[in-house]
Amino acid sequence: MIRLTFGGFHTLAVARELGAHEVVHAGSGEELDRIRQLTGGGVRWAFETAGSARVLETCYAAARPGGTAVAVGLPHPDHDFSIKAVTLVGEEKSVLGSYMGSSAPRRDVPRLLDLYRAGLLPIDRLVTRRGVGLDDLNEALDRLHEGLEVRQIVEPHA
Repeated sequence: MIRLTFGGFHTLAVARELGAHEVVHAGSGEELDRIRQLTGGGVRWAFETAGSARVLETCYAAARPGGTAVAVGLPHPDHDFSIKAVTLVGEEKSVLGSYMGSSAPRRDVPRLLDLYRAGLLPIDRLVTRRGVGLDDLNEALDRLHEGLEVRQIVEPHA
């Protein structure tokens, strides 16, 4: 697994701790070359989870021929996603949307709880900051945007 982030290095460290074999920090302009080098031409699956059309474009570009870019994050309604149309046919690439993980809660929540209890889904490790008060929301969102936090817990009375 390769983790690509447009945020800070903290998220890369967490990705390594959780099993990423390689991590690539985006923004240098060389991330696509590095991904293609690491994978021998591109990834089979690329997941956009930031809600960014720009990141989705990067995921699509990182997909190898026959690969799929999966949009999980919810971008701003005014933002467009642009690709070269010929790549859909010429490279047999796909784009797939996944709203809320395309989950069926009755089926998936018990399964996810079982994985968590078995130690196979370390969601606690994704929480990097607790006790964010309502007065600190702007700072907390800035920290997420900068990649300094993975997930934060808001506690209104903190």
